Amino acid sequence: MFTPDWPAPVQVRAAITHTQCLGPVPGFSQPPYGQFNLATHVGEAPERVAANRQLLSAQLGVGPVQWLQQVHGTEVFTAQFPMVSPAPVADALYTSTPELPIAVLTADCLPVLVCSQGGDEIAAAHAGWRGLAQGVLANTLAAFRAPPQQLLAYLGPAIGPAHFEVGEEVLAVFSERFSIYGDVSACFVANRPGHYLADLYALARLQLKALGVAAIYGGQACTYADEHFYSYRRSADGCCGRMASLIWLAGSHT
Repeated sequence: MFTPDWPAPVQVRAAITHTQCLGPVPGFSQPPYGQFNLATHVGEAPERVAANRQLLSAQLGVGPVQWLQQVHGTEVFTAQFPMVSPAPVADALYTSTPELPIAVLTADCLPVLVCSQGGDEIAAAHAGWRGLAQGVLANTLAAFRAPPQQLLAYLGPAIGPAHFEVGEEVLAVFSERFSIYGDVSACFVANRPGHYLADLYALARLQLKALGVAAIYGGQACTYADEHFYSYRRSADGCCGRMASLIWLAGSHT
C-alpha cells in the first residue's frame, strides 16, 4: 500500500493497495489473483477476499469499508451509517461521515479521490474510459457542497498512455462528449492504422480543470508497466485481482 502524495487536510486519509499487503502477511489470495485481491467479482474464493478485506482494515486501523458493485457507469452513491450490504450499484462514492472508509476497485481503470479543502467531504470515483466519457467525474463533483474551486483531486494508478491502445470509436466518443471541455486531440496519439494511444490522466485533467478543479495531483503511475499493481490488460487472459483506492475522514479522537 502507499499513501497518495497530495496536500489534503490532515483529517482526510487515503491509501492505495498493491498486489501484496505490507507487513508480515502479504495477503490471502492465490494465483492468478496475486496475494491481495480485494474484489469479489473476479472469480476468487469469497472467503479469501473477505480475509483480505479484514486484513486491509486492520492494516489501516479503520472499520469495514463501503464497497460498490461497479458497472462502468456514472451513478454516485452517498455513503453513511448504517453501511449498505450487498454493495450498491454505482461507480463513485461520496460521504461527509467521519470514520466511514469508501473505496473503488481498479486494475487499469482510473481511480480518482476527491476531498474538500475544508476536510469535511470526500469522494472516490471509478473512471474507466466509458465512465469518464459519460460523466462519472462531473457527477462526483456535483455531489459536493463545496464548489469545484475548493476541491482537491488525486489521480490514482491507471494504465498509462504508453500502453492504453484504443480504436477510433473511443476517440470519436471523447471528441463528441468532451468538446465542451476543450480539445482532446492531445490526449490521443496515432499508433497504427485505426488505433490510438489514449491518455486517461490527460482526459481526466482536461475535464476536471474545465469544471473548476485546479488542485489536481497524481497521475504518474502505470498499472500495465508496474507489476506492483494489478493490470487487466497485462494479464494473459484478463483474469486478475483488483486493488483498492480508499479515502476516509478521521474521527476527532484519531
